[in-house]
Order: sequence, then structure tokens, then C-alpha cells
Amino acid sequence: MNLGIFADGVWGLNFLKKIDKDKRFLIKYVCGRKKIDKDIKNFVLKKKIPFFVFKKIKSDLAFKIINSFKTDLIVSMSYDQIFDSRIISMNKYPPINCHAGMLPQYRGRNVINWAIINGEKTLGITVHFVDNKIDTGDIISQKKIKILRKDNYNTLLNKCYKECPKLLSSSLIKIYKNPKLKTVSQKNLGKGFYCRKRVKGDEIIDFNNKTKYLNNFIRALIFPGPNAQFQKGKNKIFFIKSQILDKRKTSNKYKVGQIINFKNKYFDVNTRDGAIRILKWKTNIKLFKGLLLR
Repeated sequence: MNLGIFADGVWGLNFLKKIDKDKRFLIKYVCGRKKIDKDIKNFVLKKKIPFFVFKKIKSDLAFKIINSFKTDLIVSMSYDQIFDSRIISMNKYPPINCHAGMLPQYRGRNVINWAIINGEKTLGITVHFVDNKIDTGDIISQKKIKILRKDNYNTLLNKCYKECPKLLSSSLIKIYKNPKLKTVSQKNLGKGFYCRKRVKGDEIIDFNNKTKYLNNFIRALIFPGPNAQFQKGKNKIFFIKSQILDKRKTSNKYKVGQIINFKNKYFDVNTRDGAIRILKWKTNIKLFKGLLLR
């Protein structure tokens, strides 16, 4: 089966390495994002596979070049442009895409962050056919990954770097073995919802939230995210690790966002419904008991 692959990032590279070893598939070309992933480019060129970057994937030039390779299937792993109807209908099958979300829930962007913030117990991975909307095509395969209490954005991302290529590869093999593969329409799975892309400013922490939410918020934004932050003028605190203080009783003399306890290895901040302990942080200011983070 001849493949055209659109890929970016660690999961894109892992998928390319995995599928390149499978003799049932031949990679005819690879397309990267406009901001070129050097590891993917180097791998592809070393294998003497044509490599392209298109400013606009919907352009006539992009379609002409892609169509000239006469592929059987187009595969997307972390590509950031939307295909037009010409590419979608180019082959017998529409393109297939791997999405780190349990569709139809968690369509859209930055799903791993949102799943942690929302306190989900599992993170879904979905391989689906591409249609003319975003993340709404028929489902080929799905898998759930447990979100453990010790998990954060970095640990879940690394799990996805391994599991997404595996599920995408196994889905390709399904199609290869069974051309009349049965899929699941998302219309039969409920309405679903979209996650918006996180933007600058979303990392600012507001202690006028419940403690559990704040703990999830900090977990969801650690590196390679921007870290949850408090900022006032040039003063910044980056929150890296935290824990919930069980049933902690705080005095009415403390305000929400006030540091109520400060030690060398941790400090506690008053919240809407209790307190949260900050176990790891970076800052350019001196912290002390009574300091108000608002």
C-alpha cells in the first residue's frame, strides 16, 4: 500500500520509523509543517523519501504535487493544516488522522491539557477518517490511557508519543487486511464538544478557584507547557509541582491567594475552599508568609 504521510513532532517521527519497517507499506512522500521538524526531515531525506513543506495545503500547487504520487492512502499524525475536498476525495479512502482525544468528546486543540484540567480519569486516542469538518470523521480505532494521580502534561505527552503511533499503525494494518473495514459514525456517539487552542494568558493562575482545580491546572501546564504562573508587573512565580492539602482549615484572617505557611521546601496558598501546597517553583521575588498572590 502506497502512503503519503503528513507528520510532525516526536509522535510523527515514531510513526514514520515504525511504518517504514513494515514491508506492506511504501512511503511515497512526507509533508511537514511550515515550521520544519528537523528530526523528521533528516530521517526522511536519509531514507531518500521526497519531503515537502507547503505554505498552503489547499493551494493548486500542493494538490498537483501530492496527486502526482498516486498514493492509496494519506495519513496524518500531528499535521496542522486542514485538507480540502480535493485531497479528501483523492484516493479510494479519505485520509486518516490520529487524534489524542476520545472522539466525539475532546475534539480540537490542546486536548491533553484540557483533560487534566477537567480532572478526567482517562485520556482517549482516536484514529479516524478525515471529512470536511474537524475531528468528526468515522472512527477506525480507539484506545484509553489511564490518567494517574502522579501524571502531568509531560508524562501523558510521552505516553501519547508511544501509543499514538502504535494505534495509527495497527489501524493501517486493519485497512490493509480488510478493505471493507467497518467504522463507527460519530453521529451515533452523541454530540461531542471542541477544545479551544490555549493562548498566551491562559497560564495565569487564579487562586479564587477550588483546590482540586488548581492542582490539576498546575499539572496540566508543566514543561513542555508554559507552567502555571502568577505575574504582577515584572514579578513572576512559575508553579511546577503541587499537592492538595486534605481538609485543611484556614483562618478567616487569610485572603484567597495569600501565602499562609512558608518553609524552605514548600509553601501553602489559601484558596477558595482550603489550601494548596506548592512543592516546586521558580521565581524572581522573595516569598514569605502573608504575601498576597493576587
